[in-house]
Parts: sequence; structure tokens; C-alpha cells
Amino acid sequence: MLVASLMMYDQPAVVQGANDALWAAIRGRLRARGLEAPESLDRSGSHDSYWLRPDLVFGQTCGYPYVEELKGKVRLVATPVFRYPGGRGARRASFVVVREDDPARDIADLAGRRAAINDWLSNSGMNLLRIAVAPHATDGTFFSEVTVTGGHMASIAAIREGRADAAAIDSITWGLHARHAPHMLAGIRIIGETPMGPGLPYITRLETGDTHIATMREALAEVIADPDNSGALDVLGLTGIEILSDADYAELEGFRDDARKLGYPKVA
Repeated sequence: MLVASLMMYDQPAVVQGANDALWAAIRGRLRARGLEAPESLDRSGSHDSYWLRPDLVFGQTCGYPYVEELKGKVRLVATPVFRYPGGRGARRASFVVVREDDPARDIADLAGRRAAINDWLSNSGMNLLRIAVAPHATDGTFFSEVTVTGGHMASIAAIREGRADAAAIDSITWGLHARHAPHMLAGIRIIGETPMGPGLPYITRLETGDTHIATMREALAEVIADPDNSGALDVLGLTGIEILSDADYAELEGFRDDARKLGYPKVA
């Protein structure tokens, strides 16, 4: 049984419908080229449960898990380009956010405050925050407390509810909710941006051949260029793809290494 998943950006609800329409268009292009593709997206597992499945046709991962755990175990297909603020092409920053009534004006003002991160392997929520904070840390410490929430929107909820003071939020996640569910960002404001790095890549299983990969890239480009898909693409804010390599994603390892050199190996 083959599987496809697009759970990295699958909220709020209207986005799920757009992802379903996007996959239907991709599926049609793949099948027209003689490639097998599952009928629908799978949402029965966690977002990371698909990455190493041997039956993965099409999925999406975060760049930092890719360089830390997936490189050499999956294949890169392409990296999407979105029109939302906080990026340039396929490169994305995270927004550093606080409550609206918080007096902090920039990242340096967050010293001694409480941070929320979505996951220790997250690029947008942890790795980019780490390199943004590292120049301001003292003896490997900057925050007074770090809470792992399990998701960007859970981090926002923690800030709103007073359980944390700040977080780094993926700029696509922020853009999708600002546009389609702004109430979920109520009471939260942006005080800064992290450095940019390559965004979340589309991936497929390791044994996929070069010709198959090229066909997938061609199908993706055609889907994005087809006016019949404009509705779904508009909801997603998806405008194109870029073909990035392991060398491009090594920049995220560079952020990790630079933070270590600055004496800040872990968000703390």
C-alpha cells in the first residue's frame, strides 16, 4: 500500500481541503506518466510517522530532522516556495513572538524569560531560535525555562496562557493562520525574525530512481503552473518549487555548529 502525506502544513481546516485538492492534481499528473500514486492523503499517523515508511510516495519533512536523521534514508524531491512574509524563495525564517502586552522589543530583551519550543528536532522552532539567541547567551544560558509543547500552535497557546513568554514560530504556519484563522494568533505579536534557512522539503522513499524523481518534479511544476489549481494554491500560498540539495540543507547544520562555537549548544 502506497502512502502520501502533507501534514507539515495541514491546518487550519481550510488548508486540509486545499492540500487534498493539491494532491489530487499531483496524483493525476503522476498517474498520467505511468507512476503509482495513492488515491488520497493519509492523516492517520503523526506528521513524522511517514518519513521513513518504505511505501512513501510523497511526503514533507522539516529541514533539521532531514540533516540530523533522514539524510541518506530518503530522497529530496523539491522545496516549496510560499508567498507569505518571512522568506525569500524556498528559504524561510521563523518569527519570534511574545504576548501583545509583553514589554520585550527584540530578542535580546528575552534574556531570563521562559521559552516554548515545539520539538528538539525542529528547525523553525528550535534550531533557528538557537542561532538567533546564541550571540546573547551567557555561559550557555539565555532563558530561565524551556518548555516543549509539541507544536507551533501549542507554543502560541502557552504564551497566550502565561505558561511561556516567547517562541520561534514557522513563518508559513504563522502566515496560514494569520490569513485563515487569525483568532488563533490573537494576543500574540512578532518582535523579530531568526536567520533564514532552506524550508521544509518534499521527500520520497530512498529507492526512488532519478528518472522517477525528475518526473515528480515535472508534475509538481505543472500542477503549480496550471490555472485550474489556482484555488487550492491560493489557499496554501504556494507559488513554486526550488530544487535544493544536501549541500543547501547543510546550512542548517552550520547553524547548529555556529551555536556550539558560541557556547550555546542547546536552547536553554
